[in-house]
Amino acid sequence: MTPLDGVNIWTYLLDRNAERITVKRRKPALENLEKIFNATFKLANEVGFRAMNLRDLCGETGLSMGGLYGYISNKDQLAEMIEDVVRHATHETPRLFDAVSDPLDKLEALIRASIYISEILQPWFYFVFMDSRVLQAAQRNTAKESELYVQSLFADVIAQLPVRPTGSPDLMAAHIMAMFQDWYVKRWKYRAAAVDPDRFADSTVRMMRGYLAP
Repeated sequence: MTPLDGVNIWTYLLDRNAERITVKRRKPALENLEKIFNATFKLANEVGFRAMNLRDLCGETGLSMGGLYGYISNKDQLAEMIEDVVRHATHETPRLFDAVSDPLDKLEALIRASIYISEILQPWFYFVFMDSRVLQAAQRNTAKESELYVQSLFADVIAQLPVRPTGSPDLMAAHIMAMFQDWYVKRWKYRAAAVDPDRFADSTVRMMRGYLAP
């Protein structure tokens, strides 16, 4: 049910950026997009996105500079495309649960979906969280607005609870988001403790229900 996964994400990128990508043969274009973004995440983790350059990307992907220019013309476009993927996933996923009427059930669905989509697209979410400072000002603002949009969805559901603790729904929503953001930012911690996505989601949901349930 996820709007993007490890397979269709390349099709989404290709179709979304069709005007920018000059390579028209679909199969090699999809394969090279996968190479380019996997290499970007690898280099960003090793040397930092700010420090890496397009020549580093050529060396990591095996593409020539001309071949790389068929997909991007600079690093800003890479960062912009990554942010767009995360924004699309975070905006589309909540719509799957529009029909869930009980507020606590909807909160659980949103929490679990947020954890699972960030598991499927972990490098993308991690990049936006850690490297959004390298985006252009307009893109940084878009990334911030996207996070605030998701937070507002959680806050709106919390505000619908007939009985809830005193306090700001926005602040409660921010706390909930901080819990599941920890999953994709500090994966090393949960990997070392042998915590899988289901166990983490179960624990997060129990905390949410324990605090918000009457």
